[in-house]
Parts: sequence; structure tokens; C-alpha cells
Amino acid sequence: MTTSDLIGLRIKTVRRQRGLSQAQLAHPELSDSYVSLIESGKRTPTPAVLELLAQKLDCSLSYLLNGVTAEQMEDIELSLGYARMALENGEVQEARTRFAELLANHNLAGLTSLRQDTQYGLALALEACGELDQAISMLRRLQDEEVSLDRRIEIAIVLCRVYRQSDRLSEAIQVGEAVLGESARPAWNDGMVELGATLLTAYLHSGDLLRARQFAAELLNAADMLGTPRAIVAACWNAAIVAESTGHGEESLAFAQRALAIQSETGTPRSLARTRVAYATLKLRIRSDAVDEVRGLLLRADEELAQTSASTLDRANTQVELARAEITAGNLEQAVAHGRAGQAMLPTTARALEAEAHLLLSRAYGGLGRTAEAENELAAVRDWLAPLPDSRRVAGTWYAAAETMEQLGDAHGAAEAYQRALACVGL
Repeated sequence: MTTSDLIGLRIKTVRRQRGLSQAQLAHPELSDSYVSLIESGKRTPTPAVLELLAQKLDCSLSYLLNGVTAEQMEDIELSLGYARMALENGEVQEARTRFAELLANHNLAGLTSLRQDTQYGLALALEACGELDQAISMLRRLQDEEVSLDRRIEIAIVLCRVYRQSDRLSEAIQVGEAVLGESARPAWNDGMVELGATLLTAYLHSGDLLRARQFAAELLNAADMLGTPRAIVAACWNAAIVAESTGHGEESLAFAQRALAIQSETGTPRSLARTRVAYATLKLRIRSDAVDEVRGLLLRADEELAQTSASTLDRANTQVELARAEITAGNLEQAVAHGRAGQAMLPTTARALEAEAHLLLSRAYGGLGRTAEAENELAAVRDWLAPLPDSRRVAGTWYAAAETMEQLGDAHGAAEAYQRALACVGL
């Protein structure tokens, strides 16, 4: 039913409840034929006429417009505000419950904008809880609705990110390119640049370095043109990833430092913490002697993430990176503790990160002389990696697993892992 149909039906329902005829409702300001056209949905009343009818029917204007009373509308908006607050404060399970309860409220059905806000909030909460498949389903349903361009970009950003977190790279790329690859691409704005940055990461993980380099340059130009902190952070960070991937380590750190500095001044707590983790991870790869600084950055970020709407995947990733830092520093027992903590938080859909966690645990156990446990962890690496589609990230994990197998004396397993790594990059 159209909005006019719904408004007409509500007027007709209340009129009958009041025991009034169309002529009685119309007199003296309106004609009964005009009221009949409104009730049948063939005419859309002006705001002034709607207000007049609400007064004559002794009901709220809010009810005629939305199907809810002013008090019900206030309750819905208050509930939505509490759900958002819980998400921002890192109370992700509480947020998930509040959004779901609000979505089940039948009064929300006719409030399209508020219902879409609730669905979007629930998708974010599901992501934060590690329920990635459910988040994807919710976002897909939203995509099928008529939404504003800004909301369409927001949905695409989260959906592209969740697909990437689920190691469904081809679908992540399809989502991003559906907006950014359009022949009539909308003008660059902060949301478009952030979507581009999310898509660029999917290109990198899939091993498409040429497209990633080209797109990174385009994003930097767009961000410089906009001059906004959000756009500059997104573009600089992804330029850092591309530079590091192509062997330009110091250039990569320069881009990353700029992104972190801007994020420190203007970013949300969650965004700042996530950027801090990413910067620490990058720095450890480029300057392994900076391990003490990296550990400090990661521990600080872990505390910050615990107080925000960060997903369990964000926190798990931080623990995995702490395990990597402790292995670099030679603190193997601490590495095991962080690796186990990260594993406990990981959703089952994050297969690539789960494989990395098992790989780090294998290295830590091997260094401690606990060979049987190290071999068990390596077996788990194979189990988690085997179903994944070929990608640059998966190739790197297979290669690292092969090196660890060699150290443990498993020459046959190492040879197979090297072959899988080569196959992942098309060799």
C-alpha cells in the first residue's frame, strides 16, 4: 500500500470508531467527496488538511501520518537511542537484543526510515557479535529496499567489510564495484572514499595488486580534493597497505603515521583503536626491532576496543597480533596466552584469521619444545585453510605454514604447503 492508501485507511478507521459519516467529518471546511477521495487513497491531503482532520477525529497527527501515537513514536525513538548507545559503549550483546526487540515492534512497520535505521543498527550489532552470516542477511534485505544514496553507501561499506571478514572476497568486490564501478558514479564524498578503501583491501587480499595500486592513487586524489579527515585517513591508510605490499616499507609507514595522527585528533574511539592495531601490525612487519613499541600500541588498543562497539573479530585480531609480537620478542608463553585468547573470540566464519592464530600457536609451541602441540596446531592450519578460495592472504599463510613444518621436520607436509601457496598465486 502507498502512503496515501495508509493515511486514508487510518482516517476511515478512526472516523468509523468515532461514529461519524464522511459528510459529518467534512462539514463545514471540506466536501464529503474530498474526504471520500482521501479515504480511498486517491488524494493525498495537504499538511493543513491532515492537521484539521486529526483535530476533528480527536487523534494525533502522528497517528494519521505514521500509524502510531506521539507517545508510541517517542518510545520508539528512545528505544533506538538506547540501542545505539549500547553499541557505541561496546555493550554489543545488549545492543543486539535492543535492536532485535525494537524490530519486532509492530508499530515500527509503517515507519520506514526508523525501521531501516533499526535494521542497519542490528546489522552492525550482529557484526560486532561475530554473527557475520546474519549481518549479511540483514544488509542484503536493506539493499533490496528503496534507500537514500548515503544509506546505500553505508550499507555497501559494511557489507563489503563483512564479506571480506568472512573471506568471501569475490562477493566483497562485487558489492563495492556495484556502487563505485557504475558508469554514472556518484561524486566523491567521505562515504564513497571509505567504500573505496574497503574495496581496495579486498583487491589486496585477492592478490590483484595492479588494480589496488591504481585505485589507491585514485583514492588519494579524491581525498586530497575533499580535504576531510575521514577521507584522508581512509585513503592514506590504504595507500600504506599498497606501498608495503609492493616493497616500499618506509613510504608505507609514512602514510600510516599520517592516518594515525589524523585519526588521533578526529576519529571515533573505535576507529582510532582499529587504526592503532593496524599501524602496530604494519610496523612490526617493517621494523621488527620496534617490538616493544608495537606491544604497547596493541595493549593500549585492546583496552580501547573493549570500551567501544568493536566487533569480536577486531578484539580477536588484536590478540593474534599480540601473539605475533610476543613471538618476535621471544616471549613464547605470553604468545600462547594471547593466541588462545584470540581464538576464543573468533567467529567460525573468520577462517583465514583462525588459521593464522593456529600457525602462531604452532610456532610458539615449537619454540617451547612442545612438539606434539605444535604439530596439532599445524594440522588445524591445514583444516582451516583448505576450504578457502585462493587469495594472496591465504598464499602467505600456506607459505608460513610450510616454513614451520620444515622447522618441525615435516618435509612432506612442507612440500605440500609450498605447492598450495604457489597455487594460490596462480603458479
